[in-house]
Amino acid sequence: MEENKWSIRTEEFDGLSNLELYQILQMRSAIFVVEQDCVYQDLDGLDPSCYHLLLELVANKDKKKLAGYSRVLPPGVEYPGYSSFGRVVVPMEFRGRGYGRLLAEKSLDLCRKKFPDTPVKIMAQSYLTKFYTGLGFEKVGPDYLEDGIEHCDMVARSG
Repeated sequence: MEENKWSIRTEEFDGLSNLELYQILQMRSAIFVVEQDCVYQDLDGLDPSCYHLLLELVANKDKKKLAGYSRVLPPGVEYPGYSSFGRVVVPMEFRGRGYGRLLAEKSLDLCRKKFPDTPVKIMAQSYLTKFYTGLGFEKVGPDYLEDGIEHCDMVARSG
């Protein structure tokens, strides 16, 4: 598909089509389970409570391709007293274009817009600490293993 432009669309769970949900779950499984060789339960029961950000490449009005995804969790869904975001994912074929950063920025913006009085906390893979620090997050607490991969909790500075 020739890449002409991109767009990010936000949907509530009930606003996703069956095909979109299938593409999202397929993408998450391909990367988080297969590529990262991590056997874990991706379908954690939280998706129905989330906002879903879909980064789409648009060739024309009838031809779009899902090129990235993330989800935003309302306060208390993942962490008491915090909104959050996660499952930030970009397939290999679309990496190196800044889409991961774009999705993380838009996810943080959505947290702040939808839940302005709530701080934002995320669970980041530890190797991405510098990436999230660049977006205004601070590491809180020690690294820990989650599904066999080192993670850390991070909280966004006010902004």
